[in-house]
Amino acid sequence: MDFSTQLSLLIQLSLIDGDMSDKEQDMIYGIGRSNDMPDSEIEKILHHHLRNSRHELPDMSNLTEDDKIMYLYNIIRLMKADKEVYLTEIKFCENIADKLGFKKKVVGELSSKVFSDGMVNADLDYLKEIVSKYRIS
Repeated sequence: MDFSTQLSLLIQLSLIDGDMSDKEQDMIYGIGRSNDMPDSEIEKILHHHLRNSRHELPDMSNLTEDDKIMYLYNIIRLMKADKEVYLTEIKFCENIADKLGFKKKVVGELSSKVFSDGMVNADLDYLKEIVSKYRIS
């Protein structure tokens, strides 16, 4: 899955409650920029999702294990960005976790660690340790 598709999924999550907060938008732009995506491309993807209300989840089976873990981490960070977590957002994250090959319970476990441990930057080894017990065999 290319980065544009990953960013699209993050945007879908931010819009699932019907509104994208400034913090969510800032995080999306920050993630895009940190992956060398120009603002014009981020805006193009964002406007596409603002115009369309229905979106399909892409095939995520071709992501590496590390990419799956980092993607899961990023969607949970985004879910919590506006400090309001809705059931629809949790369900969306659980659906993504399942598509990534993890048990849905990983969302609750990881969510409880993402900000409570003071994690600003993701430590991949720490994340692997957390999610390893939630891998679907």
